[in-house]
Amino acid sequence: MIGAVDDLVIEALFVSYLQPSQTPTADLIEAAVTQTLLRLGSDGCAAAVATEFGDHPEIAVLRMCWVRRTLAAIAALPEVTAVRQ
Repeated sequence: MIGAVDDLVIEALFVSYLQPSQTPTADLIEAAVTQTLLRLGSDGCAAAVATEFGDHPEIAVLRMCWVRRTLAAIAALPEVTAVRQ
């Protein structure tokens, strides 16, 4: 199940409005993924990814590499913990 969720996030970021040139923050990425999933749904995201790979494979590969690098970098960030006094 975790892999399916990971795949869904990857697909949603791939078809989102965010661009690598924006160097988006984790908060922007989360918002974009959420908005894209609400707009397209899981099947719509998968279909849009397939369309891009069919229509523009060389560009789609570069974008998918950016998506995976970006999400891996976010996953490597330390968890924010509450400050204890």
